[in-house]
Amino acid sequence: MFTAPTLLWFRKDLRLADNSALAAAIEAGAPIIPVFIWSPGEAGDWSPGAASKWFLHQALASLSEEWAVRSGQLVLRMGNSLEELRDIIEKTGAKRVYWNRRYESPLRELDAEIKRALREDGIEVQSFNSSLLNEPHTASTGGGKPYKVYTPYWKKVKDRAIEPPAEPDWEALQFPDSYPQTVALDALNLLPENLWYRKLDRHWDVSEAAAQKRLQDFLDQAVEDYNEARDIPGEDGTSSLSPYLHWGQIGPRQVMHALKARHDLCATGPQVYAKEIYWREFAYNVLYHFPHTPDAPLHEKYSDFPWQPDAKLLERWQRGQTGYPIVDAGMRQLYATGWMHNRVRMVVSSLLVKHLLQDWREGARWFWGTLVDADLASNTLGWQWSAGCGADAAPYFRIFNPITQGQKFDPDGDYVRQWVPEIAKLPNKFIHEPWEAPAGILQYAGVELGKDYPAPVIEHKAGRARALAALAKVKG
Repeated sequence: MFTAPTLLWFRKDLRLADNSALAAAIEAGAPIIPVFIWSPGEAGDWSPGAASKWFLHQALASLSEEWAVRSGQLVLRMGNSLEELRDIIEKTGAKRVYWNRRYESPLRELDAEIKRALREDGIEVQSFNSSLLNEPHTASTGGGKPYKVYTPYWKKVKDRAIEPPAEPDWEALQFPDSYPQTVALDALNLLPENLWYRKLDRHWDVSEAAAQKRLQDFLDQAVEDYNEARDIPGEDGTSSLSPYLHWGQIGPRQVMHALKARHDLCATGPQVYAKEIYWREFAYNVLYHFPHTPDAPLHEKYSDFPWQPDAKLLERWQRGQTGYPIVDAGMRQLYATGWMHNRVRMVVSSLLVKHLLQDWREGARWFWGTLVDADLASNTLGWQWSAGCGADAAPYFRIFNPITQGQKFDPDGDYVRQWVPEIAKLPNKFIHEPWEAPAGILQYAGVELGKDYPAPVIEHKAGRARALAALAKVKG
């Protein structure tokens, strides 16, 4: 007897464990057809960037293998999502479509349209939460307004019970006798023709198992000291789970339950890490309620900020040639690995939007293309934080000193020496300000400023003064 299958539509939930839609699809008792549809145009101006697409390619390859191990097949399609779903439904007789929710605009509006259209076709459609601890519509101020400041948000949600990870009943899993047409992974063209992305292979194992291993290693070795280690870019003191969280190879419920099971959340390190997970939640809360923020400041008075666009300055920043070693180290780490230490992200963004007076959106776009963890909610919140124009933002007059930031968080110069090898022989005293080194020391270190390594794009005090002068022109 033929049983109409269920389509399980994967998007940013590329895992089998703790997948709410998958668990529900199995429970529905029908054969399951896993589907992924590549339709970047539907994300509007924020379709995935190059590094993120590389990560997605690897994640889909891994997910396909996971399904194959269970004797199933991941069906890959490309094109208009609704049209592709309808085509698969027509060819398979599917009666249900299940998916996990997305929260970015215009994707969540698209999902609502697809849900309405398929239901009008007589198809059962159900959506689930599998990527957040608290969905954005579940947390508001006492006055019913969305949160714009993190601490009140944290206090609102921190004591809420966290749902246990979804547990699919694997023994009840069924597959159809045949599958609809699929395209090859390479046909999605997620990998650019330029082979620059091959360097990412040396830094990332992209799989659900690798995400779990990173989590377990972090909980075993680093989380107790996280409150201090997270600021030291030369040490492996963070979980580096952000790209896996973005594409859903691990979920926040898994992270938080594992953290709680093994550590006391009243201890400083584990609590600070938990607050980082909730910072991600806060980012989604802000993006959901203020969907314009990827392209415009949350606080309107900054719409007229007197940026001074300069393509050459922007390129020097992008290429790690600003003359500030901690900044250049970060930008080179980003280009080489698709990732940057969070402390350094704050330093490099501050230099761009304050010392150099380049629009924060230029930085956000560069990160969007080069980060494997390019997440619209977190990227937007981070850049607006640095520019002083967003939710819970640092005041614009808070200007990071790239010299003292380097001296404080990379005191022995380990991070700078790794990524800026041309000045590696400089002693610690001058590693973060090479221009202060005497001629003899520069000669000994083989550094000719302006040739081997650039002088600063702007002197720190002058950059700070210029930033404050620009701020004074902002209305309101």
